Amino acid sequence: MNTYTTELKTERAMKDEFMARHPESPFVQGSIYDFRGLEYFPPNERLRVRAKLERIPEPKEAYLRTNRDGQSAMRWVGDLVFSVGGRALRLKVFHAGEGVGTSVFVPFRDGTSGRETYGAGRYLTLELNEADDYELDFNRAFNPYCAYTDAYECGFPPAENDLPVPIRAGEKVWSAERNPRTPSSAVIALLPPRPTPVKPAKRVAARPARARAPAKRKAPPRSPRGRTSRKR
Repeated sequence: MNTYTTELKTERAMKDEFMARHPESPFVQGSIYDFRGLEYFPPNERLRVRAKLERIPEPKEAYLRTNRDGQSAMRWVGDLVFSVGGRALRLKVFHAGEGVGTSVFVPFRDGTSGRETYGAGRYLTLELNEADDYELDFNRAFNPYCAYTDAYECGFPPAENDLPVPIRAGEKVWSAERNPRTPSSAVIALLPPRPTPVKPAKRVAARPARARAPAKRKAPPRSPRGRTSRKR
């Protein structure tokens, strides 16, 4: 086992310890008691790639859709340009504003999303540097907290960050029951159900009463012909 693999396994063990016990863990705060350790792909050094950040002249305001059908305000700072398996790719990079320093946020989806990995997307974080040259290590891709519990709101990758290749590295999906196929289906799952419209009852037209034929009047009985009653 090389040094990189050892470091990666140590990081994952430390994250499991945090998730299982720390007061700020989504599992602790969400009272999820069946934590059994996060699931990962095996380390894959071919998915540690060099990337160059192509900055835009001025960061622009950007809004990422969230799992609560809201918007998360970000600053788009540029695009990471890299290749996987000889295929040229790019990802938009976002800065979350004051309080995060030089840390930037790279949300993405790929060919495993909605099946092997969380369907709404995974995250990578980087620290900006002056050279704008980075190691993009997909073995460190992780799930947002909303992958574990609905108590958290998280931003989804924009459509431009849907990679047309499978990235089998980093964190896998936590639970098949909590794995939406797409970001939109994650939002729909959280929205309150719409009331079922009540269909008006069909009105049955009353049948017109059938007119009854007048009853035939019986003729009074007649006396026998030629006979009269006489009182004697």
